[in-house]
Amino acid sequence: MKTLANTNQHLKVCIDKHRAGKIAVIIKGFVGNTEDLKALGKLLKTKCGVGGSAKNGEIIIQGDIRDKVMEILKEEGFYVNKAIKDYGNNDRCIISTKI
Repeated sequence: MKTLANTNQHLKVCIDKHRAGKIAVIIKGFVGNTEDLKALGKLLKTKCGVGGSAKNGEIIIQGDIRDKVMEILKEEGFYVNKAIKDYGNNDRCIISTKI
């Protein structure tokens, strides 16, 4: 799959409680290949100084640092939506704010 340019990507950034009740930032909506997804995940982890993973079409960043992640994504040219987790459906984020 060809990766869309950053300016054409519409990412959803939401916060969720992950394993053992720890808070994590989840980035969904990336359109592209796995290598580019992992590269973006590595960039975010490096700039934020935290751990995380990039798999199954989403990036998980450890910690409650959604605003910092959104700022980095915007600097990289991505269109970012702040979203809230829909706990009725674990795979869905509901857009709450367009940024």
